[in-house]
Amino acid sequence: MRGAKSAKWVAMAAVVALGATACGGGGDSGDDDNAAVNPNGVYTYQDVEPQNPLIPTNTNEVGGGYILKNLFRGLVDYDVKGNLRNQVAQSVESPDNQKFTVKLKKGWKFHNGEPVTASSFVDAWNYGANAKNAQLNSSWFADIKGYDQVHPEKGDPKADKLSGLKVVNDNEFTIELSHPVSTFKDRLFYDAFFPLPKAFYKDPKKFGEAPIGNGPYEVDGKWEHKVQFKVKKYAGYTGVDKPKNGGIVFKFYNKDESAYNDLVSDKLDIMYQVPPSSINVYKTDLGDRAADQMFGGNTTIAFPMYDKAWAKPEKAKVRQGLSMAIDRETIAKTALKGSKDAADGWTPKVVEGYQPNACGEYCKFDPKKAKQFIKDGGGVPGNKMTIAYNADGGNKEWAEAVCNDIKQNAGVPCEADPRATFQQLRTEITEHKMNSAFRMAWVQDFPNISNFIAEQYRTGAGANDSAFSDKKLDKLMEEADKAKTIEESNKLYAQAEAKLKDTMPSIPLFFDHTNGGHSKNVQNVKFDTFRQAIWTDVEVKK
Repeated sequence: MRGAKSAKWVAMAAVVALGATACGGGGDSGDDDNAAVNPNGVYTYQDVEPQNPLIPTNTNEVGGGYILKNLFRGLVDYDVKGNLRNQVAQSVESPDNQKFTVKLKKGWKFHNGEPVTASSFVDAWNYGANAKNAQLNSSWFADIKGYDQVHPEKGDPKADKLSGLKVVNDNEFTIELSHPVSTFKDRLFYDAFFPLPKAFYKDPKKFGEAPIGNGPYEVDGKWEHKVQFKVKKYAGYTGVDKPKNGGIVFKFYNKDESAYNDLVSDKLDIMYQVPPSSINVYKTDLGDRAADQMFGGNTTIAFPMYDKAWAKPEKAKVRQGLSMAIDRETIAKTALKGSKDAADGWTPKVVEGYQPNACGEYCKFDPKKAKQFIKDGGGVPGNKMTIAYNADGGNKEWAEAVCNDIKQNAGVPCEADPRATFQQLRTEITEHKMNSAFRMAWVQDFPNISNFIAEQYRTGAGANDSAFSDKKLDKLMEEADKAKTIEESNKLYAQAEAKLKDTMPSIPLFFDHTNGGHSKNVQNVKFDTFRQAIWTDVEVKK
């Protein structure tokens, strides 16, 4: 096991934490920090309709992710200061980053009263990894021994269970990886590793509509599709982060402007991202209730590497040229009004392992080189480019600005191509229906460079929406995973990130900020580096 966090990591986490609790007006809890609170009060939270039924191993987008993160708890998670802590786990020990022994705390229960046992984890992971279940997050289990048998690259599974998982007793199980992974304990934070009750396997479809979790909140009523999803405080919760409120209503918005209007009129209690149209006024509108801080997230435009035209080797030059045609700094300052920073690579500055200028010259504005590179690469397929984005988020401004830059600076016809909802866009992306560029945004699953590189650019990774594949890059990432220390792993992943610019499967655009706030109805609102409010800490005023 990698023991205590390295001094370097602890120091970085502390710095990030200071930023994570700072709001625009210098406070973090509103107009009256001493207001009387209602411990059973319910508050509302900005969200979008989830793409899929709410199953942890099949949810990899924020709409469903925000709900699942409240309904479930895994072996470990992060506290507000960015430190990894145990939740269901009593301990996760390993002498070599390959063989792990997991011991569970006693007393944890699912919302239906079923005890959380070692089998609750092992069975869930086996289900998620098995190719026949077609789970979006299956690749998260790829490091566990036997994954190639339950999820072969071709053909049917040769086994039903991961050979690397063994139940010792109700409160203990072991994990054996096919090779050492220095960040494996950190990865256990991700939703794919949540436990599942027996009820799930009896009717996964029914479960997806009303999940039975083990987290601080349980489902309250039916999922009102395209309207809201309600959760209430779970009285039997034994985790370290017990709710200071009675529940949350996740309200689904098709337009950020509508959500913002509700926020300023106190009809919505927490909004994690105000629309670009309100960036200039939201701190004035909200005062101490406004938040502005960088988080572990980025915005890119990706390309369909499964498309024959875009997959041609020479099109790497075209993508590099398109990138150089984009004046990120100006777009960030004007169209986005300072709500994002121009990206110089794929890993945000606040994330462990960040290396400056990973994208090199290709993220620097240079219209002359842009035109030459595009010409040398044989031009954009079809001599026209579109950028697909979801219109129910704050994407129109930057998508149109990027297209305008490409038209003016590279001479390539470009059109911003909206989809009505995030759900619609994600469905088209995951079904590989794209034939031109599309909006990608990534919020860290855990705060390390590997999460920004491996999960999106490793061959076959669950979030590799471009179907990009580079065997040399895969090998370098594998070497990074086998490194004995986090520091060594980070250096190798930085090398892998630097090599991404050679093929440019996506174009880095911006490092994202949490530009959010809360209503007068709540206090003690803090945002973390995952762009999430600390849901359980929110207090509802009487």
